[in-house]
Amino acid sequence: MHWRRLDAEAHLGYRKGRQSGVWLVRWRNHHEGASYKQAPIGTANDVNDKTAVGVLTFQQANKTAGDAVARARAEAAAQAAGPAPTVRSAVEAYIEERDARERRRTGRDVRSDAANKLRRYVLGQDKRGNQRAIEAAPLAAVHLHALKEDDMLTWREGLPKGLKVTTKQRLMNDLKAALNASWARLSADRKKLNPTFLTDVKAGFKAERIDDDDETSVARDNQILTDQQVAEILQAALEVDREQEFDGDLYQIVVCLAATGARYAQVRRLRVGDLQAPERRLMVPGSYKGRGGNGGSVPVPVGDDVIETLLPAIVGRPSDATLFERWIHEQAPNGIEWKRSKRGPWKRAELTRPWGAIRERAVMPDVIPYALRHSSIVRGLRKGLPIQHVAKMHNTSVKMIERHYAKYIATALEELARAAVVPLVFRSGGNVVPMGKRA
Repeated sequence: MHWRRLDAEAHLGYRKGRQSGVWLVRWRNHHEGASYKQAPIGTANDVNDKTAVGVLTFQQANKTAGDAVARARAEAAAQAAGPAPTVRSAVEAYIEERDARERRRTGRDVRSDAANKLRRYVLGQDKRGNQRAIEAAPLAAVHLHALKEDDMLTWREGLPKGLKVTTKQRLMNDLKAALNASWARLSADRKKLNPTFLTDVKAGFKAERIDDDDETSVARDNQILTDQQVAEILQAALEVDREQEFDGDLYQIVVCLAATGARYAQVRRLRVGDLQAPERRLMVPGSYKGRGGNGGSVPVPVGDDVIETLLPAIVGRPSDATLFERWIHEQAPNGIEWKRSKRGPWKRAELTRPWGAIRERAVMPDVIPYALRHSSIVRGLRKGLPIQHVAKMHNTSVKMIERHYAKYIATALEELARAAVVPLVFRSGGNVVPMGKRA
């Protein structure tokens, strides 16, 4: 045996065999009486053949040994500090936080959207009713101190092919947030995590092994509506409202979505006091997306027609009441008939069913409510509004506007630039006589 020092307490070893040598590594294990631990790392490339496969030169063995020692030390430190946290424990803690936040918002015992997605695609879930059991992803069992970029990329590539691009992106954002939160939660004992943890997480969700850009672009193009198409959707919403006896509740919320370009979740949180009729504007609350900084409200100007449509929703109501409400139906005792019981705010998925009727009536089978937001953003760009202002009104970032609506920005800027074009080249002919130069 021959040993070469890696650091003060680790060595790379070489042992000559009958056919070829073997590389080993040993390191001092302070968690088990300061004894040495030893492990083989590969076959030696004794003849330094650069074309050989499956064997290690001295330089390769040196790096492999260093990586092996780093992993062993991180795992030993994590185990000595207590139960090693896993992706599962990080996600479960994140779900608990998100569920608690959702309960505070709604005042009801409900699950967050993140909880449903992460259980389905990461943690797995037991059989419930007609829903089949789902096995946990292998990623859930990985210890955080051993988590690598490839683990996350492998999980991404294993997601169902038919999963919508936007759903996939939200799912990855939730998982990334859960892992980043675990770093903050374990800040007092970073021995339980690899020092490169945050870098690995960032790389694992940033690397584009799954190319979604083209799909995202096509999806948005299909959802940019003309002013005439928006008017047709609003007319369809009015007709469906009357037929299904919404008493104007459905029509009002769809008008607000079209007029403000806000997300459905934002519109649901509007209060009576947010409708400022004299100023002809709505104070749209910020979304809960991101890490914060979306608090407060953004003033969004609207037309007299929108104010007139929404005025019935505020008559005789306190300013802190939810602006958009609808009738809640309950089944009569010992009967099958459903009757109106009381009014309450719109819930997360309650627009889905009437929206299906709206797009069928408007003969737009693929249009989604979010199309009203896309169209509002593009409308602002085409009118020459500054990108920063469009982003502010729609509670998003300039970066996101530039990424998803780049070609509409280019078209709008070109039209503005064209308005500044003046004739520069002299044209002869006709009855125009050029004046002579001054002497």
